[in-house]
Amino acid sequence: MRLYVLVYVDDLLIGGNDSRTISQFKEYLSECFKMKDLGHLKYFLGIEVARSPQGIYLSQRKYTLDIIDECGLLASRPFASPMEENHQLQVIEEGPYADLGRYRRLVERLVYLTVTRPDLIYVIHILAQFLKQPQVKHWEAALRVVHYLKGCPGQGILLTANTDLTLSAYCDADYQTCPLTRRSLSGYVILLGGSPIAWKTKKQKTVSISSAEAEYRAMRYTTGELKWERELLSCFGVQHDTPISLFCDNQVALHIAANPVFHEHTKHIEADCHFVRDALKVGLIATFKIHTSNQFADIFTKSLGGPQFSYLLRKLDIRDLHAPI
Repeated sequence: MRLYVLVYVDDLLIGGNDSRTISQFKEYLSECFKMKDLGHLKYFLGIEVARSPQGIYLSQRKYTLDIIDECGLLASRPFASPMEENHQLQVIEEGPYADLGRYRRLVERLVYLTVTRPDLIYVIHILAQFLKQPQVKHWEAALRVVHYLKGCPGQGILLTANTDLTLSAYCDADYQTCPLTRRSLSGYVILLGGSPIAWKTKKQKTVSISSAEAEYRAMRYTTGELKWERELLSCFGVQHDTPISLFCDNQVALHIAANPVFHEHTKHIEADCHFVRDALKVGLIATFKIHTSNQFADIFTKSLGGPQFSYLLRKLDIRDLHAPI
């Protein structure tokens, strides 16, 4: 018998595997505090929850529509992707945007959307770098995101039912993508039974001298997150005894992970090598090669064209249940 309580200020989510225990706990809380029971979870901190035999669907449709309305774009033309392909936003200098507060407010509101919108992680990562002194083009890029949201305000993630609770992960890196620092960008997505539960875009702390090194650092970041996710699952009574599949599209990085011999090409990333290799030895992860066209984490490391962007969204099972069929 398990009981879980999530507390945020004066809001609580109560869950568990025994309905009688949950009811008794709610009765006890009602005796101690003035409390209102809103029944099954439908809305929490801007996140809308819908249930069906297919699973649990999480979205932020109302929050998204509020953003579109605030920008005055409810009647605007939707875009197929949130960001222009092959953008040059880091090096653009066309004059500062006058309304600094407006830019910051929009980007900060978009940041919260990434809780249920993995498709926005990369573009928000880029836009958030210019909060101090945005250019006019940065504001236009932020408005493009709102145009994209206009076409899919109810898009979110489906936590599929009737599936095995098996973890898998995809990691990727964009080599020296930052034109100002030449640091690479890491991205990963972790799936539970085929449903995305964790995702991240992160600029690497040091400059990588090869694409293999950049990919290997991304593999190390993902391995650390997988350790945490497995421990978190165990707290919920879900044991993950089999190795977690980790997919990478760089053959050299996979070879470094499997090869127990260190040489001059790996001395500068020796700590990362030990971390990933130890995870392989103990059976935490098992690495696999995947073709770049099927690399789910691509969507977290670069701006993609409409067709490839839509393809990866479908593969990640990110959908808009409110859209007409």
